[in-house]
Amino acid sequence: MATMTISLPDPMKDWIEAQIKQGEYASTSDYVRDLVRRDRERRAKPELTLEDLRRIVDESRASGPSPRKVRDILARARTHVQGDPPPDV
Repeated sequence: MATMTISLPDPMKDWIEAQIKQGEYASTSDYVRDLVRRDRERRAKPELTLEDLRRIVDESRASGPSPRKVRDILARARTHVQGDPPPDV
């Protein structure tokens, strides 16, 4: 494993040390590895542009009201959050 030396302002260093003391991380290296993993995951997902959001809103308005009941929409959302594939409805 490679070694890297970094410099941080005291408040950042104190923050990391507090996370370690609270048991959130085993070491400074563990904390930094977690930050890098999260950053890589975040960057792997494409971000929506303002134009994308406008297009989505326009398409949703053009499609009209949903024939689904609110309880069905919420059930589908819960299923999605749990990681199960949503039913084709």
